[in-house]
Order: sequence, then structure tokens, then C-alpha cells
Amino acid sequence: MADSYDRYERRAPRSRDAALLRDLRGILSVSRSRATILRTQLKGIDIAALKSRADFAQIPVLRKSELIARQTETPPFGGACGTRPGALQHLLMSPSAIFQPAGHAKDWWNSARALFAAGIRKGDIVLNCFSYHFTPDGHMIDCGARALGCPVIPAGDSDVEATLAVTGHYRPVAYCGPAAYLETLVQESKTRASGIASIDRAFIGGSKTASIPKADLAAHGIAIYEAYMTGDLGVVAYESEAREALIVNEGLVVEIVKPGTNEPLPAGQIGEIVVTRLNADYPLLRFGTGDLSCVVAGQSSCGRTNMRIRSPMGRVDESLEIAGRIIAPAHVLEIGAGYADLRRLRLIVRDRGSLTLQVESAIDGAALRDKLAATLFAVTRIKGAIEIVPPGGLPADGRLICDERRQQD
Repeated sequence: MADSYDRYERRAPRSRDAALLRDLRGILSVSRSRATILRTQLKGIDIAALKSRADFAQIPVLRKSELIARQTETPPFGGACGTRPGALQHLLMSPSAIFQPAGHAKDWWNSARALFAAGIRKGDIVLNCFSYHFTPDGHMIDCGARALGCPVIPAGDSDVEATLAVTGHYRPVAYCGPAAYLETLVQESKTRASGIASIDRAFIGGSKTASIPKADLAAHGIAIYEAYMTGDLGVVAYESEAREALIVNEGLVVEIVKPGTNEPLPAGQIGEIVVTRLNADYPLLRFGTGDLSCVVAGQSSCGRTNMRIRSPMGRVDESLEIAGRIIAPAHVLEIGAGYADLRRLRLIVRDRGSLTLQVESAIDGAALRDKLAATLFAVTRIKGAIEIVPPGGLPADGRLICDERRQQD
């Protein structure tokens, strides 16, 4: 049996759901009077009757855009916080100008479990390169590492010279931070006496984990573990040694909902990640993250029994619905993953929902076009045309999906 953080990770799913819903009913009963957003969401709903996941569908989703608007109208937290500001530990702000509280609990962000799954143990020195400047990320990981009993180097991600110097001096074994910053440290350390040779594992978190260059970083002897984390919710899901999907964290109820609705979707269908956080300080109920994913059926081979989701597949506002299917940027990345010679790809949606996959390649021919067309259909279940353009022929703007239908309205 694989190593576990605690016994909760291996509970029978029914036992877990029963415990989550019991605890949620208790938190909502107390917090409803303290958080005005909860009173709005729960209007006409009997808290005692919330006894299954199906009962959640009657509760309206609170989407991030609505929370931002409420915070402007009713600072500091828009009526979503169950604890007065003076009783909190940190008052934070994400780059998207959304404000978040942090309480005093030992592992308030619920990150220790995910760090443990990444192989980080008591006494391991952790280089924390998530930002501490206003944003929750650095504090989120710092909190979990200290809960595990790990000394933390609070580096942030703004000073490569200092980071390499402190890493060479303290020799941490674990890196926590953005993937791009780790890549920078790897490249810079090749020409310096102070490097990062002591680091053999890395915890990479964020809301866009699907684009992490794991293979490139693994080539430097660093085992990469990813997690889906947000400043509002903490660590939502994390990767284990099984490397199969992201395992939902304990203390959360995660749903995949049809974008723009309150309707939960079955396993395998792509939709918006909606999370209920069982935290009395910040009791977010059916919080719509705006990120896309889908439930992966079954349980992890590592022995953890909680539900699993795919790495975030893009944003709701970046995705399109065509012929009843959600097409996300991650689909375009998946199409290109099997072709080593391709450069940029872009999926164009034209009038009447027709798809055209544009591909940069120095090679053009019927065989490549046929293979790409088959891959496009296998990934999206929609047929489309293929356009091969020479290297440099597509704009370097990072866009993977372009909806030209809007330009014709």
C-alpha cells in the first residue's frame, strides 16, 4: 500500500460523501447568519435536506465575476467571509483583483496533503518560489510545508540571483513554485557555481497545469508533481505517484457543471469546475472557478479513493460549444502532442460551426493532412478541415482557438 498522509484519503466514497455533507450542513447552519452571500444562495433551501450531491443542483452557482462585483459593492470580501477581518491572519489579493482572507488554522489552505503526495516529508527543506507579495500562493504552500514539519525558504519568484545563492547554501530537496521559474533556475544554474542540484522533486501549482513541460524538467532529475490550486479555494486537486489524474483534496465537494448553468455533468463530459469549500472562515458554496475540466472515472491506483479530475483544460471564456460539445484549448494541445515536427496550432471556428485546424509545419502532404484530420475527430468528435502553413505563418499570440463567427454577426 502506498504511503498516505492520513486515513481520510482511503475512505469508502460513500462514507466520505456522508461525512462531507454532514460537516457542510453544520458549517452552513452557523455561517449562514455571518455571510450574506450564503443567505442569497440558500434562499428557500432547507439546509437539513442537503443529503446528497444531487441536492446541490438546486443551489445557484456563485461565479468568480459575481464575487468580484460583490467585493466592490461590499468590501472587503463581498459578504462571503464568515470571520471578521480583524480576526483573520492574512488579508490578500490575487493578480485578478479578487481579495481573499486567510485564517489561523494549522493547514488553513489544505496544502499539506498535496505536498505529502509529492514526496515531501518532515524535515525536508523546501524552496518556496510562489509569490508572497499580496497573493495567496506563497502563504498557501508555506502553511502546508510548516504543517508537515518542513523548514521553508521564502524565496518568491522575482530574484534569480538570490534564489540560486540561497539554494546553493541551504541545499533544499524540494521546489514549490511556477513551472516557468523552475525552468529559469535550471537554465541559469548551468553556468553558475551555485545551482539547484540538491532539488529532486518539484510541486508545480496553478490553474493552468496542463501546459507544464514535465518531460523537460524530469530530464534534469527533478520529479514533477502538479496541483490545481486557486487563491479562493487552496489546493483543489493534486497529483500522486500514480500519475493518472488529479485527485480531489479532502474537505471539498467538487462538481463539473455545464458552463453558465447550475447543472452537474456526468463523468467524462467537459464543464466548469465548481467547488464547495468546507471552511468556516471562508465557506464558499458552489463556487464557479471558470476553469474547465472533466471527471475521470474510477479510483487512483495509488490507493487514494477520492474522485479524480483532469488537469484544467482552459477557461470557460476561452472555450466554445459546438454541436453540443465543449471545445477547450487543451484539446488543441492534445491534438498536437503526437506530432514532434509541428510548431504552432490553432483551431478556427467559422460560419455554421465548421472547424479548421491550422498547423505550422515545414512538411505538407496528403498523409499528414489525413492523419491530422483523424486526430482532430478523435479528440473533438467533430470533423474539420486541415490547413498547413509554413513555420512562422501563425500569429505568436498564444491563442489556440479562434471563433470567427463573432466577426460575422
